[in-house]
Amino acid sequence: MAHLYNDGSSNAPKLQVWVNQYNLMDLRPDSLWPGLEGRERNERLALDGFEGIQLIDDTPAPEGSTLPFCGLDRINLPCEADPIASKHAARGDACLTVHAGWGMEDDGEVFRFVEAILNASEKYRLPIFIETHRATITQDMWRTVQITKRFPEVRFNGDFSHYYCGQEMVYGDLESKLAFMEPIFARVGFMHGRIAAYGWMQSIIDDDIATRPKMAHGLWDYFADFREIWMRAMLGFIRVAKLGDVLVFAPELLAGLYYYARKFPDASSNLVEESDRYAQTLLYQKIARECFASATQRAVSQL
Repeated sequence: MAHLYNDGSSNAPKLQVWVNQYNLMDLRPDSLWPGLEGRERNERLALDGFEGIQLIDDTPAPEGSTLPFCGLDRINLPCEADPIASKHAARGDACLTVHAGWGMEDDGEVFRFVEAILNASEKYRLPIFIETHRATITQDMWRTVQITKRFPEVRFNGDFSHYYCGQEMVYGDLESKLAFMEPIFARVGFMHGRIAAYGWMQSIIDDDIATRPKMAHGLWDYFADFREIWMRAMLGFIRVAKLGDVLVFAPELLAGLYYYARKFPDASSNLVEESDRYAQTLLYQKIARECFASATQRAVSQL
């Protein structure tokens, strides 16, 4: 049985905006992020409105911090699910997001991955969210929906940039694809916020989050599309969540090192990222809260 992240309170289900540790790495020299580490880092994140942090690799658990934390990892074979879950539970992770497999598995192999992850999640009482990601068992919408049919209890980390760009969702009938994805939205317990265009994986947005970004200069307004995608995923959480359940929205904006953040020559012909990813993360925080409020209103209107 897969579990949502629950903070142990009797509060109504809620959204928390965390930050992924990758967002603080390899930033532009003029970034708003002051390059803090340890307790000072977490104090600044809390001051900036973030409610938790997603650690990468084998980063030690934060000391003396009131911010909750979670992990991310990769499960290459089903037999790795148990030791990986054990490691993160021992560190004290609130939950865990994982990439599983490589996308070349047949149905039986895919189902063995999911079964192993669900068993590990139950054994260690650790919510594990399988990420919707390229080059994994969830790399396409069709197969991911088939997973939900076999394992209705599965829970996902929704990183929908991989579908929007990787499967070029605007090519054809976007609305029918969103309807097809409903079983995925209904099982989202964690979100990696990243806005993609249909031609590149990570696009920037403008300071005025109420308007269409300048970079959305083409035929489709990917920013509006992602607002709708995120609201549908949040609505899926709201419909099934119980008291104390928390939906974590953790923007994951990767550096140019991984060819996600695009780089362009500056006046000295040095390649520089087109945006300050930490400033973008602060904008994502505002957008996520707006989307959750809209999803909540939509849920009430549908009662």
